Amino acid sequence: MNMRPYIPLRSVLYAPGSNRRALEKARTLPIDGLILDLEDAVSPDAKATARETVAQVLSEGGYGYRWRVVRINGLDTAWGEDDLQAMAQRGVDAILLPKVESPEMVKRASDALDKAGAPSDLPLWIMAETPRGILEIQRIVAAHPRLQVIVMGTSDLAKELRVRHTPGREGLLAALGLCVLAARTQGLDILDGVYLDLQDDSGYAAACEQGRDMGFDGKTLIHPKQIEAANRAFGISDDALQQARQIIAAWQQAQQVGSGVCVVEGRLVESLHVDEARRVVAMHEAIHGRS
Repeated sequence: MNMRPYIPLRSVLYAPGSNRRALEKARTLPIDGLILDLEDAVSPDAKATARETVAQVLSEGGYGYRWRVVRINGLDTAWGEDDLQAMAQRGVDAILLPKVESPEMVKRASDALDKAGAPSDLPLWIMAETPRGILEIQRIVAAHPRLQVIVMGTSDLAKELRVRHTPGREGLLAALGLCVLAARTQGLDILDGVYLDLQDDSGYAAACEQGRDMGFDGKTLIHPKQIEAANRAFGISDDALQQARQIIAAWQQAQQVGSGVCVVEGRLVESLHVDEARRVVAMHEAIHGRS
């Protein structure tokens, strides 16, 4: 299982690789991560130019703590191999693979990174966005140690499943739940899909809360106006932080007297609750300790 320190990924914004202005603006946004997109957001005739633009902005730096993730085109397309070659040694924080449907696709990408001279610990993120990919997700997440994050592609998935975009996302719940389960079996993080209606602020806030309650670590975004709600929903509130610290303190006192349980505000606390409290504190410290 992949065990590592907590990495804040509450808000991860897509930006077209062909849009230099958007890529540069991202350096100032309060996002946890940026997906520099060479795939869906770039037209076929602009692929090569977008690749060059992304390489340039990455070399210029300036993104600070923000994760820089490049979504390449599929390796079975005319652009995927060149994308991967171009980004393997660019100092990116991860490579995002689209439409992953088998363990072999992950292994192929990792082998290609090795041949291109990428660091051995360069992470791979994968898109879960097709019915076949969802059904194979348990095998996929165990395919390679490079794997770090699952990103839900709910727009493509809804299209292929022929389900409507309803407020409760009823047609997607089974797929979303399966992917959360798969992520946790391998210690991976998992990001919820995008929300397409930029005018529906209340619906978007509800979707963030739903994703958080389902176990997602953050949300992928299509516009800067969506950042605040995602950071709030997937972050740590003052009340949650205070409660976590109370649980840890009470547990430590109980341990000193040889007890395996304690009570905090009328609730029984066991070791599993302490583990979660420590995760909450670590998350808070990671978010607020960045520069």
